[in-house]
Amino acid sequence: MSLKVDGMRLMLAILLFASAFGQAPPGSRAAQRLEEYRQSKAAALRDDFGELARYRAANARLKPAAPNEKRAVFFGDSITDMWNLTEYFPGKPYINRGISGQTTPQMLLRFRQDVIALGPKVVVILAGTNDIAGNTGPMSLEDIEANYASMAELAKANSIYVVFASIIPVHNYTPDSQDLFAQRSPQKIVELNRWLKSYCADHGDLYLDYFSAVVDEKGLLKRDLAEDGLHPNKAGYSIMARLAVAAIEKAYPDKP
Repeated sequence: MSLKVDGMRLMLAILLFASAFGQAPPGSRAAQRLEEYRQSKAAALRDDFGELARYRAANARLKPAAPNEKRAVFFGDSITDMWNLTEYFPGKPYINRGISGQTTPQMLLRFRQDVIALGPKVVVILAGTNDIAGNTGPMSLEDIEANYASMAELAKANSIYVVFASIIPVHNYTPDSQDLFAQRSPQKIVELNRWLKSYCADHGDLYLDYFSAVVDEKGLLKRDLAEDGLHPNKAGYSIMARLAVAAIEKAYPDKP
């Protein structure tokens, strides 16, 4: 009986530890896959943690924004990286600066190069899901929130309007979604979104609520919007695009 109780206590402690950081329980397949991912990136991130090399050449080729150009930078992780902005926003001067797998400390490191230096009037920030997963190590909600705030403060110091997009929910409805879901606590997503919404209200930023538009009755991402439970498909991006362009137009000064 004592062994059973001790075993239950140990399992509870493991689950609580995992929940605290939003990661999958140690020893699980999801945790193993996360570790494999981290190992695959170790050498590259040792030499360029923020992955500043990714857009360095593209940034150098980019011309300064024209006086009447409503330039906006979409800044984020894989969900942004995989988003074909030309397809979803034809004719719009929107610049994609997403990098798959990134966390907020990496994004903060490249914020000056990949946002400020490009001269937008608006930045749309979508980040946090990989922090919850632990892509670059365990992070508390307070750590993530501090990085959000630092990016917002840098933007405002350079006259860039901040649009904070909510973290998109995840689902576990398909075989391909199981591990990504296990790495990302739905509760942590809700908590961070609640903080983001409050921060925006308190600091005059705009909260872009993707979450409410794509969540189902169980609090998860709608099954038909992502095959792997995390990355939006065409239907998912179409919903996001409609909301994003409305937010950018609202954020932009009402002038040519």
